[in-house]
Amino acid sequence: MWQFIIAVLIIGLTVFAYLGAVQLYRRYSVPFLMPILTTSVAIIVVLVLFHVPYSDYMIGGKWINALLGPCVVALAYPLYNQRKALREYALPIAAGVLSGLIMGMLSGVLLAKLAGLDRNLILSILPKSITTPVAIQISAGLGGVSAMTVVFVMVAGFTGAILGPSILRMMRIDSLLGKGIALGSASHALGLSKAVEFGELTVSMGSVSMTMSAILGSVIGPVVVWLLQL
Repeated sequence: MWQFIIAVLIIGLTVFAYLGAVQLYRRYSVPFLMPILTTSVAIIVVLVLFHVPYSDYMIGGKWINALLGPCVVALAYPLYNQRKALREYALPIAAGVLSGLIMGMLSGVLLAKLAGLDRNLILSILPKSITTPVAIQISAGLGGVSAMTVVFVMVAGFTGAILGPSILRMMRIDSLLGKGIALGSASHALGLSKAVEFGELTVSMGSVSMTMSAILGSVIGPVVVWLLQL
């Protein structure tokens, strides 16, 4: 009974924080106030201030986490609606995802080497632009540290979601298809949360990019390590 009460309180806290963050973002459309970021910060602050262990939060958080599966499956609906665009632009989509994936891996590895990080951390950074479950497996298989990979994946996701639209404007990329490919291949699910603001086509392309990056990344990752002799 006590655990049920805690779960209800945690779910209520999370939903309340998210709804408040959405209203804040609608009033002040500042990239750093995107709901997924402000909600995470707000919950972390509450947990720290009231000394609530993460394990206690997950008593209710696990039910929210369980909804991630259905949410991912729900992305099939906009994909179905945009099936004509997928067939028409199959080659540009594949080329965009492949180039985004390779550049994402190479940029992370080269910057890590310039910073003088050790091999384990470099391998942990390699799959930073791939969705978390797959990135963890790639990192572990290559000899990286899974816990650090999760951190780098989150950093890449938030960075792309916050700064991505500004970078796209600077590069004069106005295509909804191009925006979806960029956000999906660089910032995975967090990029998709930003892609929603651009419409169904952008979300669909982002979903395809995220999925293709996960599949291709598991193959290309070891090749990049071999070519760079890490």
